[in-house]
Amino acid sequence: MRIMAVDLGDQRTGVAVSDATNSIAGDTFVIAHWQPEHVAEKIAEEAQKRGVSRIVLGYPKNMDGSAGPRAEKSAAFAGLLRDQHGLEVVLWDERLTTVDAHRILSETNVRGKKRKNTVDAVAATLILEGYLSSLR
Repeated sequence: MRIMAVDLGDQRTGVAVSDATNSIAGDTFVIAHWQPEHVAEKIAEEAQKRGVSRIVLGYPKNMDGSAGPRAEKSAAFAGLLRDQHGLEVVLWDERLTTVDAHRILSETNVRGKKRKNTVDAVAATLILEGYLSSLR
C-alpha cells in the first residue's frame, strides 16, 4: 500500500504519493481549493483510487516546537480525514518545508505562476521523503 503526504494550505494543498514500494515519492499534484471539507473529500477519493493506506499530514510547528494556529488547523483537518473518511493519518513535523521548497524551485529557475502552482506539491514531496526516510 502507498503513503500519501499532504501539505495543507490556505488556497492550495500539495499532495505527494509514494511509489508501490514506499521508497520514493512518485506522483504529485495540487488541490486548488480552500474549503477543508472539499479538500478532505478529494484526498479521500485520490487515496482510494491510488491504493493509499496512510496519510502523512504536515504539522507546522513553530520553531520553538510549540503548536500554533497553523498546527491546530492541521490537527483539526487530520480529525476530519479520520472521522469522516476513515483514513489513517500521521501528523508529521514539517518545519521549513515550504522554505526548502522555495529554495529548490529557485535553484531550478522556476518562477512566477508556475512556481506558485508547484511549491505546495514540492513541499508535500519533502514531507513524504522525510517520513519515508524515518521508516528505514
